Amino acid sequence: MNRRPAHEDVFQAIAHPARRKLLELLEKGELPVGELAKDFHATPPALSQHLTVLKKAGLVEERRQGRQRLYRLTPEPLQEISDWVASHKAYWVVKLAALGGYLRQKHGNPKT
Repeated sequence: MNRRPAHEDVFQAIAHPARRKLLELLEKGELPVGELAKDFHATPPALSQHLTVLKKAGLVEERRQGRQRLYRLTPEPLQEISDWVASHKAYWVVKLAALGGYLRQKHGNPKT
């Protein structure tokens, strides 16, 4: 997997709950920064920093309309995360099934 520099890394961009919240808000469509600020409980500089991280990771795009800044979700970089999760799914299915078997055996419940 080709890794981007840390400041452009999609995984790091979504690591912070505030940035995940911004992405959720932008799923509804393009929003001006003022609308994001209403639903986002942070200072304007903090909001700006979070949006900058998301922009550098390619998860949001910014455009200006007059004096207003509008942001929209660009979900394509999230495919990298989806691919990573899919590549590890088989491992976790096996491990969780084994854990379930162990717990059933330990507690005397033979159901499968």
